[in-house]
Amino acid sequence: MTAQGEQAAPQWGSFTGDQVAALTRGTSFLAEPRERDCPACGRRAVRAYLNAPPQARRPTLVSYVWCSACHRFVGTRAAHPAGIVVSDPLAVLSAEQRRELEGSLVGFLTHLDRLWDSGVLPQTFTAAV
Repeated sequence: MTAQGEQAAPQWGSFTGDQVAALTRGTSFLAEPRERDCPACGRRAVRAYLNAPPQARRPTLVSYVWCSACHRFVGTRAAHPAGIVVSDPLAVLSAEQRRELEGSLVGFLTHLDRLWDSGVLPQTFTAAV
């Protein structure tokens, strides 16, 4: 709490290397897009958001993985698996709106948390036909 009685904004930090390694074990978010147990705090609060940026030079999948309980996160880029279609609730945003939203990592993750809490996330992943 602040001196004015308001709740202070949570402090965000990165997962450690060992915690990231623990996150990669088990079923992938592509196969089972659901909350996971957090290797840092133990709560079932690890969430993910993936997107395929259209401006990437080669097929790329960007992932944001965070714990909504202890506020740790990691972001990665990887090759976009061939034949996988990723639903993206943020695709309706203009490039300018997207840049503004992503301008603050904490603000972006907070927005993604709201999408999870409202049922917009998790995403769906399907095979291209």
